[in-house]
Amino acid sequence: MLKAIDIHKSYGQLNVLKGISIHIKPGEIVAIVGSSGAGKSTLLHILGTLDTPDSGKVLILGQDVFLQGTKALAAFRNQSIGFVFQFHNLLPEFSAIENVMIPGLIGGRREGEVRARAEELMGLLGIAERRDHKPSEMSGGEQQRTAVARALINSPKLIFADEPSGNLDSKNAYELHRLFFTLRDKMGQTFVIATHNEDLAQMADRRLEIKDGMIQ
Repeated sequence: MLKAIDIHKSYGQLNVLKGISIHIKPGEIVAIVGSSGAGKSTLLHILGTLDTPDSGKVLILGQDVFLQGTKALAAFRNQSIGFVFQFHNLLPEFSAIENVMIPGLIGGRREGEVRARAEELMGLLGIAERRDHKPSEMSGGEQQRTAVARALINSPKLIFADEPSGNLDSKNAYELHRLFFTLRDKMGQTFVIATHNEDLAQMADRRLEIKDGMIQ
């Protein structure tokens, strides 16, 4: 599903990633852990094509993603990758279902098809009754579930989550963690999760630790 080969990344004089190589199989849930500043988010952003490495390769479904042009890479990201962040990044002026639909509409799919898929996902995630609510009218857990539905709208094979429960209380964090496993079992998605939450890391199929810019 995903292979990273000798990834290096620096910002000025700061060497953040120092030759990271990993491989992730289809359907795995992999937790990436490490102290603040260890490079978890940087690695996740590179694996998810939101940032580029200084050197090294990222292959997703066998494709060397950074050989693509900017437009082709953006289209690939929209169709093949989903993202869930610590701060849900929902657009405040849109309803929950409109937020969920946005990546599908950007991808050029028919509105009726995208809306039906959004309603299906919101039902699966237990937030169907919140479909017409603005983010400000929803709890933190409901907002994060809306963000998960948005990540799933184009049925990507690969989901990246960056501290997805970092802004939630312990009950909502646990429910979100269980949700990832339910989605993997029902829909076959692969999850790569950067987290400080050791409970989530221990639940994952594999736990990878970054220290001093390298996988331990």
